[in-house]
Amino acid sequence: MEATSPISVQQSLNLLDQTPEFSPKPSPLKKNFVTSLMEAATLRTPSFKEDTYFISHLKASEKKALQELKDKLMAASNGPDSMWGIPLLGGDERADVILLKFLRAREFKVQDSLSMLQKCLSWRKDFEADGIVEEDLGFKELEGVVAYMHAYDREGHPVCYNAYGVFKDREMYERVFGDDEKLKKFLRWRVQVLERGIKLLHFKPGGINSIIQVTDLKDMPKRELRVASNHILSLFQDNYPEMVARKIFINVPWYFSLLYSMFSPFLTQRTKSKFVISKEGNVAETLYKFIRPEDVPVQYGGLSRPSDVLNSPPKPASEFTVKGGEKVNIQIEGIEAGATISWDIVVGGWELEYSAEFVPNAEGSYTVAVEKQRRMAANEDAIHNSFTAREAGKMVLSVDNTASRKRKVAAYRYLVRKSTSIV
Repeated sequence: MEATSPISVQQSLNLLDQTPEFSPKPSPLKKNFVTSLMEAATLRTPSFKEDTYFISHLKASEKKALQELKDKLMAASNGPDSMWGIPLLGGDERADVILLKFLRAREFKVQDSLSMLQKCLSWRKDFEADGIVEEDLGFKELEGVVAYMHAYDREGHPVCYNAYGVFKDREMYERVFGDDEKLKKFLRWRVQVLERGIKLLHFKPGGINSIIQVTDLKDMPKRELRVASNHILSLFQDNYPEMVARKIFINVPWYFSLLYSMFSPFLTQRTKSKFVISKEGNVAETLYKFIRPEDVPVQYGGLSRPSDVLNSPPKPASEFTVKGGEKVNIQIEGIEAGATISWDIVVGGWELEYSAEFVPNAEGSYTVAVEKQRRMAANEDAIHNSFTAREAGKMVLSVDNTASRKRKVAAYRYLVRKSTSIV
């Protein structure tokens, strides 16, 4: 039976914890512009607040622009126009959501919004975007690796992950981007991934009307992917306005901050407020702010494995922090004889000692070292293990960060089953 009460967490602190947590900082005289930018951008909470799609919440000028766009679209239409299966004319409130996205993308300039909308409708017809989700484009090796939808954020937005580091392999790069035809096919596949995400949206006032983009910049061959990146950016900007609620960049190298500082002045405050920039080593801490640990992929310090999506909804995890110089013991008590306990535990960026042991209740019984203490590397996935108890007792999971001065975020979950059924 899953315990309903909080489990015991014991914290054994060494002398480091008797002083404020140490966080070395460079001298102000040595801090360059890029460092300052990274510190300002990393782990900041964006001020962006998702737009309302309730007509009653719009300004008078915005209501007027929406009606004008409908009127102009009606006058210019040669037949029933629809997008994502939603008729754009006829009074459907879902259509208002779509039209408001185009209006906001053009700052409520009606003629510009109409032009953008018409070009998008034409592109979707020529590209045959409405049927793309069902196509087999032959990129099985890229699914779940390069671009994929995976779970939801804390507010219910579908999350799309992007990671192009695999293309540092020249053979892989040539196989996918070797000529114009291959590039076109890849772009079609990338649109397919986005269309799958859009199918998860509500398109209604008060609903979930945008997705989260997480982009992993680790090992990304920026020069080689420049053409593909430009095509993707252009396609998405022109045909999927206001579809992204937040853009989270992880494993950000120093040069990205330099580039950001260059193009940042040309971005609106509205656009910049959607950005979250996290350098290497802060991935889990960043993602946990927006996505629950049980929904974060294991390669990014979470508990979610690809196979989990095929099963029932993920079991919620509990979050905790491990301070520098601290050892945390998680005690799972009340385990009966014959019961099996399974658990998952992860610490973002590990680099600490981990162990698990079963402690029987009976005096004279020996403690069982289920997992001997070992050093967990930074790139290791979450632990997933189970143990069947021969006698009643408790499981103790230990994470020892006493050799480090850096605070780490962590998460765990567990399930206890009796010998014959789940209690």
